[in-house]
Amino acid sequence: MEQRVSLITLGVADVARARAFYERLGWRGQEIEETVFFQAGGLAVVLWSRGKLAEDAGITDRGGDGFGGITLAHNVRTNDEVDGVLAEAADAGAAIIQPARQTFYGGYAGCFADPDGHIWEIAYNPGFTLAPDGSLTLPDFGQV
Repeated sequence: MEQRVSLITLGVADVARARAFYERLGWRGQEIEETVFFQAGGLAVVLWSRGKLAEDAGITDRGGDGFGGITLAHNVRTNDEVDGVLAEAADAGAAIIQPARQTFYGGYAGCFADPDGHIWEIAYNPGFTLAPDGSLTLPDFGQV
């Protein structure tokens, strides 16, 4: 298996509501058969009915708060960008669940939840280099 992520699919309660939220953040998607696809750098984020996603994966949808043990991270280049993205998310309807703060690794980060409870961390990590296109290259942790 190649070491990469191609798609991140978020099971959502209401596809139209979730799409509207992400579009308020400035994302542009394409909808096909009640599924919305967003190009996100070198991968795609997909919005699909939570029930259909559970059925497709062969599991029982237990409902709950929407948290499935996963967070998505969006890294930026400065502390100010962290604050800006969190403000933009709040304006779009997100719940800020962790206000921005200094981190144990010397960075700055905060978290928001989208309308279905999916958690996004917005982070500035001085140890991670972002290319001009926003792609992240991990450092050699053995050399840090």
